[in-house]
Amino acid sequence: MPVPGTSPVKRNTLRQQIADALCDEVLAGRLPAGRQFTVKEMADQYGVSATPVREALLDLCAQGLLDVEEHRGFRVHEFTFEDFRHMINARNMVVEGLFRHSVEETLRTMTPQALASVRRRAEEAERAARSGDLDILIGYDLRFWRELCGLVGNPYILDFLQRLRVQSWVFTVPYLRRVPDLRGRLWAGHCELTAAVTRGDAEVSERLITAYNAHSVALIERLVTGDAGDEKD
Repeated sequence: MPVPGTSPVKRNTLRQQIADALCDEVLAGRLPAGRQFTVKEMADQYGVSATPVREALLDLCAQGLLDVEEHRGFRVHEFTFEDFRHMINARNMVVEGLFRHSVEETLRTMTPQALASVRRRAEEAERAARSGDLDILIGYDLRFWRELCGLVGNPYILDFLQRLRVQSWVFTVPYLRRVPDLRGRLWAGHCELTAAVTRGDAEVSERLITAYNAHSVALIERLVTGDAGDEKD
């Protein structure tokens, strides 16, 4: 949708804006798993023509967030806990290998501006995680990991990991929202990991990433099985 005070938005920009807005709706759970809708419904909601909406929806299908239903429109994809396990395993293997083999090169090519930005993202994400503010955490966490992995400079790996992280959040958010108080339950090692990466400590970086992924799987498994209890992680 056009931004007030700017020139008319080109079609490809409008398409991306709609895709981003719909992705936010799915991440927030306002478009829950299994929800069906049509191009017309979304075009009416955003006050735009059907063409950029259809293009945006197909983009989200390519990202694995939506499914096309023949003659019925689209449906928000329903991930399973097994899907989530596979996402975490894939993430773990790629990120560990990424930092293990590229950390020295990353240090050589890292600019002060990029490092400062990653540190700010880490602080923001960690603060949101510790306070249990899920809505704020999602955005900051995605930005943190995108910028941290972006230091390596491989856009193909970056896009793959970003897709996995968005899918992971889509699956976990409905379960996390069932927890009345998330303080102390969410992983909050963003600053420690940033420090390890920027000093070139691949061993500690790998350990922290492994712990993060194990924490995520354990927490969500308890929520999926209804065995979350009242303990803090």
